[in-house]
Amino acid sequence: MPLKTLFLNPPSFENFDGGAGSRWPATREIESYWYPVWLAYPAGMLEGARLLDAPSHHVSAEETINIAREYDFLVLYTSTPGFPGDIRLVQKIKDANPKIKIAFVGPHVTVLPERSLRDGTAIDFICRKEFDYSVVEFAQGKPLGEIMGISFLKGGAVVHNPDRPQLQDLDSLPHVTDIYHRDLDVRRYNVPFLLNPYVSLYTTRGCPAQCTFCLWPQTTSGHAWRKRSTDDVAAEMAKAKEYWPYVKEFFFDDDTFNIQKARTVELCAKLKPLKLTWSCTSRVTTDFETLKAMKEAGCRLLIVGYESGDPQILKNIKKGATVERARAFTKDCHKLGLVIHGDFILGLPGETRATINNTIAFAKELDVETIQVSVAHAYPGTELYDYAIKNGFMIADTKMVDEGGHQLAHIQYPGLPADEILDSVHRFYDEYYFRPKAAFRILRKAAFDSNDRKRLYKEAKAFLKVRGMRHKWVKDKRHDDKVAAAREPVEV
Repeated sequence: MPLKTLFLNPPSFENFDGGAGSRWPATREIESYWYPVWLAYPAGMLEGARLLDAPSHHVSAEETINIAREYDFLVLYTSTPGFPGDIRLVQKIKDANPKIKIAFVGPHVTVLPERSLRDGTAIDFICRKEFDYSVVEFAQGKPLGEIMGISFLKGGAVVHNPDRPQLQDLDSLPHVTDIYHRDLDVRRYNVPFLLNPYVSLYTTRGCPAQCTFCLWPQTTSGHAWRKRSTDDVAAEMAKAKEYWPYVKEFFFDDDTFNIQKARTVELCAKLKPLKLTWSCTSRVTTDFETLKAMKEAGCRLLIVGYESGDPQILKNIKKGATVERARAFTKDCHKLGLVIHGDFILGLPGETRATINNTIAFAKELDVETIQVSVAHAYPGTELYDYAIKNGFMIADTKMVDEGGHQLAHIQYPGLPADEILDSVHRFYDEYYFRPKAAFRILRKAAFDSNDRKRLYKEAKAFLKVRGMRHKWVKDKRHDDKVAAAREPVEV
């Protein structure tokens, strides 16, 4: 029998969004919960295992510690902003259950294995990159020294076993929806721009794009694009439809779902008979014919990383797309009736006050249904991190989030302070959503759908509350800065 294993997405800040890591590793204005997809795969390979998603199910740290008493092995998915709290949690777990073995997985420990092991004395080992089979082999009794892709302390020294080759046969993995059905309540998951309730999963791994800020391809899944067979995806979707007849939308959360036209069109042909409503990620390079096939197969919404409205910034971050192509793509989506949730980032290399204004104007011109605006975060292991360190743009000792999990800007440029970049995020939201056109679209949606009306009311209330708090913080900070400046000695 394998070790009794608990796969844990740990308790964190209230409303912490641990899914969209590269863009928003912090508390959102509006409650949002993504599925712990990565943990679901190995959780389906071990008899007696359990997947515990503490944030979405509102399981407290104390409850988590008590649950962990019943297990021999704990696998915890950590993140850069969440790591300090996670190591405090597992120390308490180990105090309560000294025999439990603990492994950390995720991008943070992949990039910083030695520091992670020395900072977290309760951690027995960490898994680098894709960890599916590494943790399964340990649970099945394989000695640490023989498991590929892991790092551990031995006699005070860190041992790094050879990297594990990337998994190529994705069809050999369990269906994550089986694990969701067994261990999770899908009604607990909500993302404001997706229909509620929703279920998300992957159909591919890896991303060939070279975006300098993007976390997952540079740390975990790699740039090699690997795909499940379309038959396997269709079979899982048919089963998921039976599991949850009340689910309103399925979301394909791949790094880039539709990057290969032939495969996308083939998959759409197999999804179409299922009559599902689904959404996915998309690049602006997707052509009209592919978008049309997606729409006809039930696609409702696309998450699109526009990032910036400035051509030079797009070149600086190696986006592989242009402003002109983004305009044409958006026009095609509007023509087909595909909804777009647009992602933008402020504070990328080359950012100035002028480029920020250009991006805000560009977003208004595109006029997509909803947007997400983030501060650029330089994660260890990314090209953006190396760039910011090399050029002295990273603010020393500044964290990604504050004590409450709210995002902080930790990159600044000559003539563009970090606080101004963060303020611009909130200005971006204000200017975008308080336009008559955008406000009318929201009110019209609420008028015709009672479920949307309730949700929109809750979200608007939360948004305005956080907006008010932010404006007060800015006002107080400006006052404090003026007082501090007045106290500085004047040179004569």
